Amino acid sequence: MEKALDQLREQIDSVDNQLLALLNQRMSVVQKVGELKKSNNAIIYRPEREKSIIDRLEGLNDGLLTRGMIEAVFLEIFAASRNFELPERVGYLGPPGSFTHQAAEGRFGVTSEYIPLSNIQSVFESVDTERVRFGVIPIENNRQGFVGESVDMFYDLDVKIVAEIVLPIHHTFASRCDQLSDIKYIYSKDVAFKQCRKFLREYFGNTDVEIVPVDSTSKAAQMAMEVDNSAAICSDVAAKINNAPILFHNIEDTSDNQTRFLIISKNFTNKKSGADKTTVILKLPDVVGSLATFLQDFRDHGINLIKIENRPERTDTNFKAWFYLDLDGHIEDEHISKVLDKHGDKIKWLGSYVKLI
Repeated sequence: MEKALDQLREQIDSVDNQLLALLNQRMSVVQKVGELKKSNNAIIYRPEREKSIIDRLEGLNDGLLTRGMIEAVFLEIFAASRNFELPERVGYLGPPGSFTHQAAEGRFGVTSEYIPLSNIQSVFESVDTERVRFGVIPIENNRQGFVGESVDMFYDLDVKIVAEIVLPIHHTFASRCDQLSDIKYIYSKDVAFKQCRKFLREYFGNTDVEIVPVDSTSKAAQMAMEVDNSAAICSDVAAKINNAPILFHNIEDTSDNQTRFLIISKNFTNKKSGADKTTVILKLPDVVGSLATFLQDFRDHGINLIKIENRPERTDTNFKAWFYLDLDGHIEDEHISKVLDKHGDKIKWLGSYVKLI
């Protein structure tokens, strides 16, 4: 058996040697691409190009790798290539170990420079002032809906959506306490408490435990280690980073809990990929039938409205609202550009990007 294993390991080593040579060959081409882009002040990150590569490779694949495996490997290669061309600075809702951090690393790889920021507003402002090239923020959860702060910041600042990321969300319960009866405080982000209602009700429903919201689940893990008789609902990664003992895994109410994140940047435009989504903000005049008229134009031009979220006009005292819309297609698609041009004074375009869901 040992001899057979040694032979198989030698085969793996041989393949690894070939992979290393090919990756270095790829990087030499990437270096030339980077020099050309710099001379033309072109954008390094091209999500639609990365998608087309993954699609092409999946079509060629006749082996054991799944699309998810191909994507995981090549997203890291893409990230390393981008940093070889031009290192990227990425801001995200921190601290390190947050779900937003995981989403960011999943797209930009481990070699990028990551800046943890204390709240969503700080991420937007860092992008708007170009202190970071990209920002990663949560936009909605499939169980709890939109993140209001993220939606509102698009109204306040002029940033663009580059791409979306969908991440399965699994919560752990971490504490230094040996007995649940010793726990007096539970820290987490407000949305995480909502996603773990059943667990909290079953284990702490008849106790005087205080539920304490904090800025992020990573901050919760930190607090669980700093405050006596406390615990945290956080990610597995956040617990490990903070050396917080995990008492329970997967405490979320549903196993299909997912959060959609957005990558944002300043003055960024994606080319068409053939499977795109466009997001706009709509502010209509306060007249009867204005929304119905607008939506009728969508129907007449065959535009599929994916999502619509109304938000309060926070500076207004008469309960007026504006709308955040996701559309199926790219702004350069003729049927979309016609309608958006027609209503241009009422619309703020936030971006067209590769559609994942």
